[in-house]
Amino acid sequence: MSLPLTPLERLVVAMDVPTRAEALALARTLKGRVGMLKVGLELFCAEGPEFVKEVQAYAPVFLDLKLHDIPNTVARALEALMPLDVSLINIHAQGGPAMMEAASAVVRAHRSRGGRTQLLAVTVLTSLDREALARMGHTAEPGEMALHLARLAQSCGLDGVVCSPQEAGSVRDACGEGFHRLTPGIRPQGSAAQDQARILTPAQAIRGGSTWLVVGRPITQAPDPAAAAETILAEMAQA
Repeated sequence: MSLPLTPLERLVVAMDVPTRAEALALARTLKGRVGMLKVGLELFCAEGPEFVKEVQAYAPVFLDLKLHDIPNTVARALEALMPLDVSLINIHAQGGPAMMEAASAVVRAHRSRGGRTQLLAVTVLTSLDREALARMGHTAEPGEMALHLARLAQSCGLDGVVCSPQEAGSVRDACGEGFHRLTPGIRPQGSAAQDQARILTPAQAIRGGSTWLVVGRPITQAPDPAAAAETILAEMAQA
């Protein structure tokens, strides 16, 4: 049985900054204070795979690309990304079972050759609430939809899901502790929700069943990002 993750190992900081220089400066500042650094679509499109390698000198990387296409295209994209051997990479669960199975096969083959990458499926974006889903033609509540997609992702061989912290507990109960829950939408006590609709504090998220917590602007836009990260780690430790 693996040991429980420490607060440091659980903390993922989203480097949602526009330039390579800003991102690397942030990575240097947060070295030793974060379990993973998240490289998102904006930075990856601007800077490419070599930038990911630079970030890995400071912390493991969660490559947040949310791939969503036909099965063959997603599988081939993942094959091109596997040499980076990032810690986490994700796809959209709403790409369907065939796409998820094709993606899972690529990642599992990579691990069979000694790689470490784990594959997560995005369930329902934390920026979406019930009203937004209704406008998209969905009748289910966000939590119901997220749980359904989590079960589907598990059946397709994925390692976990990206979900709201409000849904992490129900996913854990349905899919088991070993099926990971990475949760954005984390806001320390007193922070603004900004563009997130379904949020919890770090302590609430830990108690609620999150495996990894993604924190962005409360750290990256703080006057002292290192101190902000330490404060969040302390709150996580209390949970």
